[in-house]
Amino acid sequence: MTSLGATVTCEGIRFAAWSQAARRLWVSVFDEQGNREIERLELHPEGEGVHALFVAGLGPGTRYGFRADGDYAPERGLWFDPDKLLTDPYAVEIDRPYAYDWRLGRRRGEGADTAPLVPKAIAAALPKPVQAAPPLFRAGGLIYEVPVRAFTMLHPDVPEKLRGTVAALAHPVVVEHLKKIGVGAVELMPVTASIDERHLPPLGLRNAWGYNPVTFMALDPHLAPGGIMELRNTVAVLRKAGIGVILDLVFNHTGESDRLGPTLSLRGLDNQAYYRHTSDGRLANDTGTGNTVACDHPIVQEMVLDTLRHFVRDAGVDGFRFDLATILGRVEGTFDAEAPLLRAMRDDALLADRVLIAEPWDIGPDGYQLGNFPPFFLEWNDKYRDDVRRFWRGDAGMVGALATRLAGSSDVFAANGQDASRSVNFIAAHDGMTLADIVRYERKHNEANGEQNRDGHNENLSWNNGVEGDADDPAVAMARLNDQRALLATLFVSRGTIMLTAGDEFGRTQHGNNNAYAQDNAITWLDWPGRDQALERYTALLSTLRRAMPALSDTSFLAGQPPADSEIPDVAWLTEMGVPLDEQSWQDPQRHRLVMILAADDDRSLAVLINGDRRACMFTLPERDGFFWAPAIETPDAADISRPISGRTVIFMIERVQTGTREKRNGGR
Repeated sequence: MTSLGATVTCEGIRFAAWSQAARRLWVSVFDEQGNREIERLELHPEGEGVHALFVAGLGPGTRYGFRADGDYAPERGLWFDPDKLLTDPYAVEIDRPYAYDWRLGRRRGEGADTAPLVPKAIAAALPKPVQAAPPLFRAGGLIYEVPVRAFTMLHPDVPEKLRGTVAALAHPVVVEHLKKIGVGAVELMPVTASIDERHLPPLGLRNAWGYNPVTFMALDPHLAPGGIMELRNTVAVLRKAGIGVILDLVFNHTGESDRLGPTLSLRGLDNQAYYRHTSDGRLANDTGTGNTVACDHPIVQEMVLDTLRHFVRDAGVDGFRFDLATILGRVEGTFDAEAPLLRAMRDDALLADRVLIAEPWDIGPDGYQLGNFPPFFLEWNDKYRDDVRRFWRGDAGMVGALATRLAGSSDVFAANGQDASRSVNFIAAHDGMTLADIVRYERKHNEANGEQNRDGHNENLSWNNGVEGDADDPAVAMARLNDQRALLATLFVSRGTIMLTAGDEFGRTQHGNNNAYAQDNAITWLDWPGRDQALERYTALLSTLRRAMPALSDTSFLAGQPPADSEIPDVAWLTEMGVPLDEQSWQDPQRHRLVMILAADDDRSLAVLINGDRRACMFTLPERDGFFWAPAIETPDAADISRPISGRTVIFMIERVQTGTREKRNGGR
């Protein structure tokens, strides 16, 4: 298909838009400030739904938008209205952020031109593509989920003018922190242009997460005032430091929302094609947001692929995480792992080696598809999240489930002969309670969201250690700290890729708010001055251990069998007495203790001692002639296994060959 959007040449600009149902399309050209429409030029049909026009004399920086006319019958999915200025879906830059205004949702004939209310696309001459390079990130590494604005708004060492932007992530103090905790890739929560949901402005709130996009390629001017070059430069700095960049993208819905939502772009160009509809003509709602993008339509598929290519070619990103990714695989409403869009990602020359991560669910029919995405996708694993939380909360009968999650979740990902885990293991993410709040609150506290605490999940599998919220009791504070350390330790010794949300390494809190999408304020902004630096150091030690022990970052499933090149089983599961768990022990509902021994190499083993009980306990480890056990992480409270190990704790012990024994084993060489 002919290139869509605004193609800048030395002679002028070619404008092109797609609509199968529109009778007429125009491009509106605006002055340098984007305030006054100076020309309205009709595009010409070129076939296959493309309408285009070359305008001589225009150059980079031209502000423009589209208009479309045709039947207006919302009950049949037709929303054509030439009074609505429409943002180019292929825009790579806009001149201002989107702002919700109720007038954008007026029906045809009810209001005036919306041009003053809509950002203008900026025609851009894109830079020379980034030199092709394979992704830095590899499965098994640490992904660090970053809400770009909240991440640096309160960082005292980041210049004020940079705070809250993509560029701030390239600041040396931020890069130093990322390297300290061993980040393999930052996963940027949405940085593309989005709009507030219509109920937020009356509450004095704004969307802080960005999961309500309008244009898929243009970056949000709030987050990236320097546009694609700001992202590109940040990617380059992070890449030089050995850190990849993954973009969290939303292709499942747009901010045009339901039938009462604003007409901003796709709805006004061809609502029937760009969105899915039910048999009676209503907008399908498999997303919970009022509309669902028709990812089984060829024009949408090409737009999604062009967006991905743009961010690889022009910014050099390592890959993508897809919000509510089941939508991308729906064909006529039904999920198909071989859906054309998913296959096209695999087969595309520019995208084939990129990191692809699915959030494998939506709210539509059969929307939960964990483990069912194609093998080139990693998948967010909520079963891991829930089972780990249940174990550390103290639920009965969870030791077997914990072992399954530690071993790579083969019950989910071993289908069709796969021998490696595609799991993205996480304990907390942007959606839900923070890691610190999991051990501080039994109930959600979303009062600040203005919905009488009705929003957000009611069940968080959390606990408060005896006091809801803030507590002055030192014993409660210590119990919470131990629980955070135990949760972090569990994450870092789990097979598969692991994900940590920014700030959870140093105890960030949202005060029990488990749906803080509308809190662009101190509730979500990371409190760098008040961070728990001891917990941060502990996280860094865990990350160092994981990177130093290939047995931890390996993604193959733990099977209890020797690998092909060894006689030592890859894992042994023991009781606290140092003997293998038998069937009765695995099934014991009151068992809250477990020892996992990983074979690192012929001369080393790593023992992970998990005491999920609240009572202290003696642990016994098996012995081998010529070897000794020593703490694997040197901390002030490093374990002495000759003494009882306190409750709700994970301890690491490493087995090393005795001094002098290696020489004897190797014939004295």
